[in-house]
Amino acid sequence: MERHDRLEAAERFIHTCYGELEKTPQETESRLMEVRKSIAEHGTYEHTSEELRHGAKMAWRNSNRCIGRFFWETLHVFDAREAETEEQMAEALFRHIEYASNGGKIRPTITVFAPNEEGKPKLRIWNHQLIRYAGYETEYGVLGDPASFELTKLCESLGWKGEGTHFDILPLVVQVGERIPQFFEIPHELVIEVSIVHPEIADFADLHLKWYGVPIVSDMRMEIGGIDYLSAPFNGWYMGTEIGARNFADQQRYNMLPRVAQLMGLDTSREATLWKDKALVELNVAVLHSFKEKGVSIVDHHTASQQFQRFEEREKKKDRAVTGDWTWLIPPISPAATHIFHSSYDNRMESPNFHYQERPNYLHK
Repeated sequence: MERHDRLEAAERFIHTCYGELEKTPQETESRLMEVRKSIAEHGTYEHTSEELRHGAKMAWRNSNRCIGRFFWETLHVFDAREAETEEQMAEALFRHIEYASNGGKIRPTITVFAPNEEGKPKLRIWNHQLIRYAGYETEYGVLGDPASFELTKLCESLGWKGEGTHFDILPLVVQVGERIPQFFEIPHELVIEVSIVHPEIADFADLHLKWYGVPIVSDMRMEIGGIDYLSAPFNGWYMGTEIGARNFADQQRYNMLPRVAQLMGLDTSREATLWKDKALVELNVAVLHSFKEKGVSIVDHHTASQQFQRFEEREKKKDRAVTGDWTWLIPPISPAATHIFHSSYDNRMESPNFHYQERPNYLHK
């Protein structure tokens, strides 16, 4: 980013951030002078701990595809900008998993590593989510999660070996600069997993399904005031449909609808019986039931939509426009039963925000 562009982004952020933090005009102007001087001399500037905390919360608030933004102010921010080695990164990520998991009472959390600066090694996390299951391509078909094929192969090339089940937890894979990525096994006791059973259909247990409790997205870039943080993993808690209607149900993932329909005795001979819809609903019932039985935070899509409506109302009172990507905000089950389906949103990207980024530049030979 050019100095002029960074300065403009920084000034916009400082004005907004300090206004929301109810800083005095004198405090705001004093900080702006520091930022201008730093950018003029070094081409960049460093966020204070307070700016980083509030900036990360603002990034969540501005996330167009997130339905869970009602809770943006509760985000706990771990400042890990001092981490320089792979081992230090792994320790910070273990801390994140433990704190966020909280025995099942999940806490929205973000861990922020050093920003991308010219002349300094980039810190990158290869995992899409800190906790995810491996995927293997075998002569007998898919074993595990197909979404993880590529990362699983990389882990194996680095020396990792899974147990060969449908639910092998992948290790963390981190990289400093152009060094070879390193993997770190996640201590078993840090990972909450939920076995999926149905409150009324006993045969559901025969599917031997389970899922991890905390979705920690770890491959997005966070931008705050013109500064890019390439490694800033964050989490809320699951909306049930993310697991029941996508991870388990998508044909390119675990593709469980045919098996659920079979154990339910549904007529799958033609689409018009709506067997997929019936199986999908019961699969989601099972997910919500199982998480709640184990005491792990989760929300159904109707409640999440109501919470998003409260978020919209609260933002309106603050004179802040709510941006959103309608195609992502509507839940994958019964979207027309929510107010979101009947609403429209401006999909412009505000700053601070989270952005997709290219995968790390490394091929293991």
